[in-house]
Amino acid sequence: MSFDVCIVGGGPAGLASAIRIKQLCAETGKNLSVCIVEKGSEIGSHILSGNVFEPRALDELLPNWREEYAESLDRTPITPVKTDCFLFLSETGSVAMPQVLLPKDLHNDGNYVISLGQLCRWLGEVAETLGVEIYPGFSASEVLYTEDNTGILGVATRDVGIGKDGTCKNTFERGVELRARQTLFAEGARGSCSEELMSKFNLREGKQPQTYGLGIKEVWEIPSENFKSGFVQHTLGWPLQSALLDKTFGGTFLYHQEPNLVLAGLVVGLDYENPYLNPYKEFQRWKTHPDIKKHFVGGQCVAYGARVLNEGGFHSIPKLTFPGGALLGCAAGFLNSVKIKGTHTAIKSGIEAGKAVFNELTRNDTSSVEERGEIDNDEPIFEITPYELALKNSWVFNELHQVRNTHAAFQKWGLAPGLLYAGLESFFFKGREPWTISHTKLDAECTGSADKFKEICYPSPDGVLTFDLLTNLQRAGTYHEDDQPSHLRIKPELENVPKDVSMQIYAAPETRFCPAGVYEYVNDGDKDNLVINAQNCIHCKCCSIKMPHEYIQWTVPEGGGGPQYQVM
Repeated sequence: MSFDVCIVGGGPAGLASAIRIKQLCAETGKNLSVCIVEKGSEIGSHILSGNVFEPRALDELLPNWREEYAESLDRTPITPVKTDCFLFLSETGSVAMPQVLLPKDLHNDGNYVISLGQLCRWLGEVAETLGVEIYPGFSASEVLYTEDNTGILGVATRDVGIGKDGTCKNTFERGVELRARQTLFAEGARGSCSEELMSKFNLREGKQPQTYGLGIKEVWEIPSENFKSGFVQHTLGWPLQSALLDKTFGGTFLYHQEPNLVLAGLVVGLDYENPYLNPYKEFQRWKTHPDIKKHFVGGQCVAYGARVLNEGGFHSIPKLTFPGGALLGCAAGFLNSVKIKGTHTAIKSGIEAGKAVFNELTRNDTSSVEERGEIDNDEPIFEITPYELALKNSWVFNELHQVRNTHAAFQKWGLAPGLLYAGLESFFFKGREPWTISHTKLDAECTGSADKFKEICYPSPDGVLTFDLLTNLQRAGTYHEDDQPSHLRIKPELENVPKDVSMQIYAAPETRFCPAGVYEYVNDGDKDNLVINAQNCIHCKCCSIKMPHEYIQWTVPEGGGGPQYQVM
C-alpha cells in the first residue's frame, strides 16, 4: 500500500499532523493521501495522561473545538479548571503553597480537565471526516530502509498468527508494507521504531540522554456531594520525598472532572536510586494521606493504567528529521516536566510537521500518490528540515528552553535546592542563565546497589481505597493473544543480566517498578529464574528504560493487544 504520508501512532501529535495536512489540501485544492496506523484496538485505547489540558495548540488547529467536542456523543465533558492548589505533604499533614509563589508553569488558568484518550477519539473522527485513512489494530514493527540505508521508505506491520514456538498458525497473516513519500513517527515516549531511527541515524549526537518518569493513574467515580468540578491539586513531599535533600524527582496529581470523576496519579522520575522503591505501592499509600483520601470517600475505582513520559526536556531533544521521515510529539520528547504537560507541545509539533510535509510534497510537479495511485520511483527521498526549523522558532522550544535545567537541578542537588532553582528559573532567569546543568546518565545507570538501601515495608491494601496490583490491572482491560512470541525480549548479549546482575546486585528491581506485574523470579529449587508475564503488559515501556543494563528490548505485539483504556 502506498501513500503520500504515513503516520505511525494515533495520539495527539499524529492526529494533529494528519488534520493539518488535510486542512491545507482543502484550502489549496491539492490532494495528498494520508494514513495513520495505530497499534491499539481503537484510537485512544493506548492513550494515558493526567490530564490538565492547555488548549493553546488545539486552538490554532481547530478554533471551534470546544463547541464541536461538546456536540459529540458519549464523551466525558471537558471541565474548566476552577480551583488550583499545590500542597507539600508530610506523612500526616500538609502545607499549601500560595499561588503567588508558584512558578507560572504551575498556574492552570484557562486550562481544562479532560480525558486525553477521549479527545483523541474525537480528533480521529475529525481526521476521518477530512479524508484521513485510520487503521487501528495494526502494529508498525519494522522500518523500511532504502537499499543504501540512507533513508526510509515507510513501515511494515507485524505478522499475526505466529505461535509461541515461532510456527505459523491457521490464522497467520503476513504484515503489510506501508510505503510513503514521508513517514511521521508519533509513537509516544520510547516508541520502538522511533528509538531504532534515533540509533540508525545518530539523531542523539550531541544531546543529553533522555530521562523519563513513570506515571501511574486511577480514575474514580465519586458521589456528587463530594465532587468539586474543576478542582486541580498537585503535591510534592510524602511519600516520595521525606527529607529536604531527597533526590527522587516526582509528585502527584488529583483532578475533578465532570460529571463525577476523580483522576488521581503519581509520577516518579526513573532516575531514582533506591532499587527497593515500588512506584505502584508508593501511589497506593499516597491515597491514604488524610488530605488525599477524603476525595475518594464513597467512591469506586473504575480505571487503572500507567505510561512513561519524557522528562529530559530541551537538552534531550534529538535531531527531528532524516531522509524520508520525522519524529513528532513525545516520540521526540517535548514534555514540559515543570508544567507536567506535553499534549500542547505534541499537537504543535504535529501542526508544524503537517505544514512542512505539505509544502515539500506539493512544491514541484510530481504527482501525488492520491492522484497517481503509486509512488513515483524517480522522486528523490528528501528530508523535511523546515519542520525542525519552524519548531525551533516556535513557542515550543522557547517554553522548554526556559525550564531546561529544572529537572537536572532536582537530580543533582535534591528537593529543597531543586525547588529554589525552579523558583529562580521561573521568576528571574527565564531561560537566560548562561550555564547548563548536565544530566549524563541513563535512568538504568542511576539505580544504586541494594546493599546501600533498606527494603521498604509497604502497608497491605484494604481493597477499598488501596488495591493489590493484579486486582487493579483488571481495570486496565489489558489483553494479548496468549499464543504468540513474547514482545518483551531479553537482548541476546545480555541474557545473563537478570540472574547475575539484576538479582544479585540490585535485588531484582523489575519486580517492583513494573506497574503491571510482568516480571517475577520463580525459585525452582536450585535457583531463581526470571518469568516474563507478557500478557500483563500495559505498554508503559518502563522496562526498556529502568532494567539494569537496559536488558529488555520492547517490541510491538500483535496489533490490538495491550490495554483498552476508555477514560484515560
